[in-house]
Amino acid sequence: MINTILCFVWSFLVSVFAIPSIINVAHLKQLLDEPNKRTIHVSLTPRLGGIAIFAGLVSALTIFGHFNKEIQQIIAGCIVLFFIGLKDDLVSVSVFKKFFVQVLATGIVVFIGNIRITNFQGIFGLGVLPEGISYAFTFLVIIGITNAINLLDGLDGLAGSVAVCVATVLGLYFFNFGTFDGRAYADICFCLVGGVLGFLRYNFKKAIIFMGDTGSLVCGFLIAVLAVKFTEIRPLQSAPVVAVALLIVPVSDTIRVFLMRILRGKSPFSPDKTHVHHILKNKNFSSVQVVLIILAYNILCYILAVALDFMPVYQSIYIFIAISIIVGLVLEYFNGTFDNNKKLNEI
Repeated sequence: MINTILCFVWSFLVSVFAIPSIINVAHLKQLLDEPNKRTIHVSLTPRLGGIAIFAGLVSALTIFGHFNKEIQQIIAGCIVLFFIGLKDDLVSVSVFKKFFVQVLATGIVVFIGNIRITNFQGIFGLGVLPEGISYAFTFLVIIGITNAINLLDGLDGLAGSVAVCVATVLGLYFFNFGTFDGRAYADICFCLVGGVLGFLRYNFKKAIIFMGDTGSLVCGFLIAVLAVKFTEIRPLQSAPVVAVALLIVPVSDTIRVFLMRILRGKSPFSPDKTHVHHILKNKNFSSVQVVLIILAYNILCYILAVALDFMPVYQSIYIFIAISIIVGLVLEYFNGTFDNNKKLNEI
């Protein structure tokens, strides 16, 4: 327990004290993000906060964390993503290059670290997965969640707050249900929580620095890998349900946005302002209120997952799929998708 606490404290202190220096250098060298029609901020702002998060996380983990082969591969994957994210924050990188690096980082943890989903526990009538399907599905999950967290990073404090919420809950589960390996994953969780909380000190309200791809890719990748590992905790039968509940916001929102773009005849990767935080902002909620609403929804979903512990896993998953569909329809209603007058005006 002492080591886990030290992981959190060290990561937080490194992050919270590194951010001011990063902000000063970014302004001095004009490494600033310019406002555009897709952004919410209106002033030039540094987007290198991920450097502080990464520095706090990795330094705390290497000093106080427990290590095994899997943890080494996770750190290796984070390092790869850190550098492609840093390059993108500085000079911009093509979508293909970022995707290629995500595949590389995922391959490290899946093939070398052997971290993968092996059992569907009755979801869609499936049990133990064949090895090939296990590798392919895990690839899809990790890359999907990584990008979902990245896409959620569009509002002050949102991606960081969701990351803290998810990592805290997973960390407590790993600490309580794990053996030595479980404690090692708990250390990663609380290193991430500390680093992100240090960053949120400067990002939550009237942000003076953004996470950038440097931070969102690393945070998304870590949360994805931790969620995959968490679903394999066998003493906890409801682990897949808890993981789905914790990640319901970024995953369901990304699926909804991609699906609606395709239905509108656009590329699923074409940028717009139809994410959940954009829709809520358009309803005159403040940035802080939007973050609190989304966090409250996330927490309620987690509480529901715990309450559904008596049900078979596959039935609980179906309930969360239904909830996601209902919430998605409500968001599209608020977004004017079903407004015929709006469609006529657009024509």
